[in-house]
Amino acid sequence: MTHDLVIGDRAYSSWSLRGWLLFDAFGIPVRTLSARLYTDELATTLRDFFPAKTAPTMRTPDGTVIPETIAIAEELATRHPDAGLWPTDPHARATARVLAAEMHAGFTALRAHCPMNLRASYTDCQPPEAVLADLARLETLWSWARDTTKSTTPWLCGAYSAADAFYAPVATRIATYNLPIGAAAMAYVNAHLAHPSFRRWRAMGMVDGADQEFYRRDYPRRDWPGPVRLPARAVDGTEAENTACPYSGKPVTHVLELYGRRFGFCNAFCRDKTVADAEAWPKFMALYHS
Repeated sequence: MTHDLVIGDRAYSSWSLRGWLLFDAFGIPVRTLSARLYTDELATTLRDFFPAKTAPTMRTPDGTVIPETIAIAEELATRHPDAGLWPTDPHARATARVLAAEMHAGFTALRAHCPMNLRASYTDCQPPEAVLADLARLETLWSWARDTTKSTTPWLCGAYSAADAFYAPVATRIATYNLPIGAAAMAYVNAHLAHPSFRRWRAMGMVDGADQEFYRRDYPRRDWPGPVRLPARAVDGTEAENTACPYSGKPVTHVLELYGRRFGFCNAFCRDKTVADAEAWPKFMALYHS
């Protein structure tokens, strides 16, 4: 059974990223309905999701509508107890819930000065004192969580959990705005940037509609600090090694080239999300290595 999830622009909607990770990172089937921010699309889409007014909003297979990411996380954990959204150890689980609750309600200065933008990375954003204080609080929480749960993984409470999904948008802000944090915190950020689900989300966000002017900043730019993408590029024509899209199985209409080889897809979005980060897509990489 598949849930529905209303999301905003993938490149910019940090709450949508958090909500989607609660599905994709834990193997829970989801069908997304995307609505562009700063238009009437979100309000129009949410007419079928009363009483929701924000993205993300989930609708369960039985028709229950659940806005807000904490509520989504808890309901998914109840309905999918084997998915591992929260740690099984009671102490680690309580710690993860503390982390998620503070992220949901706090860090307003960081959010305001550094809105999520997955399409850019800057050398410096001149963070004011309030943002630096938020960063210090993040480092305190992350260090406390790892110490108190004795985590030996890159994540805060052992295995990747809903708490990590909640902090993924903050990790992207640190990457986008080159915010000053210590080595241990940066290792946690880098783990997020390399996480397969996040890489898929960002790849889609890179080609998911036009830039949103609200998020543009004039700071000097640098390369995205996450994993370097393979040099795939979109090309004209339909000639390709495969005749069916690796994602849908439908006939090839759009093609990319990678290291002199051509691979086909059923539409521009399938091709372009693969161009954005080919290694993020296991079905494409299986085709590439076949």
